[in-house]
Amino acid sequence: MPQSLLATDGYKFSMAEAGWPLRKETFYYSHRKGGPQVMPLDLEAYVRKLLPVPQPEDYAFLAQHDYEMGVGFKAAILRTERLTVRAVPRGALFLPREPLLTVTGPSALVSWLEPLLLQLNYRIQVATQALQDREALARALTTVSCEEEKRIALETLDQVGVKAVPIQVDTEGYLRRVRAQVKELVDIVEDPSRIFEVGLRAATCLEQHALALKACQDAGVQRTSNVEGARVLGRIPVGTMGHEHVQRYGSDDAAFRAMHERRPQRSSYLLDTFDTLLSGIPAAFKLISEEPQGGDSIRFDSGDKKLQYLYAVTRAKDMGIKPVLILEDGLDARMTREFEELRRQVGWEPTAQFYGYGGHIVARTMAHALTRDRVAAVYKLSCSGASPVMKFGNELAEGKQSVPGTPVIFRRRKGEGPLGLVGQAGEATPPGYFPLMESEAVTPSLAGLEGVAPEDQRIGYTATTQALVESLTRRHFPQGR
Repeated sequence: MPQSLLATDGYKFSMAEAGWPLRKETFYYSHRKGGPQVMPLDLEAYVRKLLPVPQPEDYAFLAQHDYEMGVGFKAAILRTERLTVRAVPRGALFLPREPLLTVTGPSALVSWLEPLLLQLNYRIQVATQALQDREALARALTTVSCEEEKRIALETLDQVGVKAVPIQVDTEGYLRRVRAQVKELVDIVEDPSRIFEVGLRAATCLEQHALALKACQDAGVQRTSNVEGARVLGRIPVGTMGHEHVQRYGSDDAAFRAMHERRPQRSSYLLDTFDTLLSGIPAAFKLISEEPQGGDSIRFDSGDKKLQYLYAVTRAKDMGIKPVLILEDGLDARMTREFEELRRQVGWEPTAQFYGYGGHIVARTMAHALTRDRVAAVYKLSCSGASPVMKFGNELAEGKQSVPGTPVIFRRRKGEGPLGLVGQAGEATPPGYFPLMESEAVTPSLAGLEGVAPEDQRIGYTATTQALVESLTRRHFPQGR
């Protein structure tokens, strides 16, 4: 069955309209943590099976909900022949922070893939744990949320040559847990319209996310980032801006203005691509002050959100503006209570503060622990046109700095040093290493780590990649960080 064009997050459509949908861009997929893991499948074939087949009714639905798409997007989404996939081969081992997959092609198309590609982490975790300890996997997968989640697990076991384990599907149990989770959040904020769901990227599959959306709807939450889910359930699709939009413009001010001036709808400005306090909030507030009745919002995403919140509220009051405040990224019930208390302390109206939940609703309610957060799976823009780009984030200690350029992996064959080196496409292979993405497929196994000291099971950057990182850091932080 063809993949629906709407099976992605709403902000993918708004960013395409405020960006350059036909521009050649590169994104990469990586796990930030979780130890060495194994690739169970042919990634290029997997990516191409995810590509959408747009229908006229898809565009009609988008237009009805303030996401009317232009000719550039419509052309880009069809140019699948321009897609280039570089990936580790089937059966390969990879390490945390290695860019195990890059997808290059028209901006709108390669960006569109993100939510579905991130669900790949479930397959990888099943494969890795099956090869490490089948009995532990059997305990982990005793119960799953839906038939599709079960099918994926059994398919993955077959791909890595491990005997199937008994798996029970408990859909009602999952629905009950999600409803309870959402009800608790609604009780805290006292109005379900102040909550929206953003968990498509945290789900194991589309069927599981559809169940989560149904449970959210039962609890009164009507907004979701999943556009296809919104269509099926008669809900409201939402989403304006992600880090990639700010990265491709190279500055908060330019990115925010592009969204504000190219789309007539309200915008939500994401603050932390470079630095929330030094550039994100100042750029957003400058633009909001030019049209204070526009109803635009700011979105806090990483770092010390309480500090950022208090600074933003104080600065907004000094400037006489009233942006809508949106909080996301790892929110749970405890944090929601704390921010509601902060809101009351500073005198911010409840109708001007909203909350977005992803993993807390979708993943923490699963019966197993093989979640996206467990491995911190990410899909990041690394090159826009001819320009390498990075996400810096607020705190380097969080490990959220991304890799620029068109990254490839060099694997150590002999000698000393990191087991993996992150280089650039076209770069000469360093002595003692080989290009992993050009290797032949092998039988999935964890045996590749035999004889490798734990301290060497790490990655480094080639001189070329390090030079890119340093150049971009100097450009965005000329005074240092």
